[in-house]
Amino acid sequence: MKALTQYLWFDTKETIEFINITDKVQELVTKSGVKEGIVLVNAMHITASVYINDAESGLIEDFQKWLKKLAPTDVSLYRHNLTGEDNAYAHLWRTVMGREAVCAITAGKLDFGPWEQVYYAEFDGRRKKRVLVKVIGE
Repeated sequence: MKALTQYLWFDTKETIEFINITDKVQELVTKSGVKEGIVLVNAMHITASVYINDAESGLIEDFQKWLKKLAPTDVSLYRHNLTGEDNAYAHLWRTVMGREAVCAITAGKLDFGPWEQVYYAEFDGRRKKRVLVKVIGE
């Protein structure tokens, strides 16, 4: 069995950003030499997410609008922010959007359905954060 563990680092310019990381993940799958297996892509911070969905700008705007309805960014709404933080909403968004994505690898490629892409979603950015990519297989 082959395995590769690598980290992608992000230092976003905005507090909230959605970054398509599909090509970076595929590069690591290729580097691993795994032809049949799985890849785990995991946001290593509690205010960020990794998910798989369509790479369409309108959908990304819809995610943000929907998340803001579920958990508004207003600091005064959350007990967590009494600790001096201002990111309670980001913790809640991460819970909804998920911590990680797992994808099959077939013939050395990410085995996606139509339109699927891997995204890193940053909800409390403007600082350095990492994403774990772990490839396992034969």
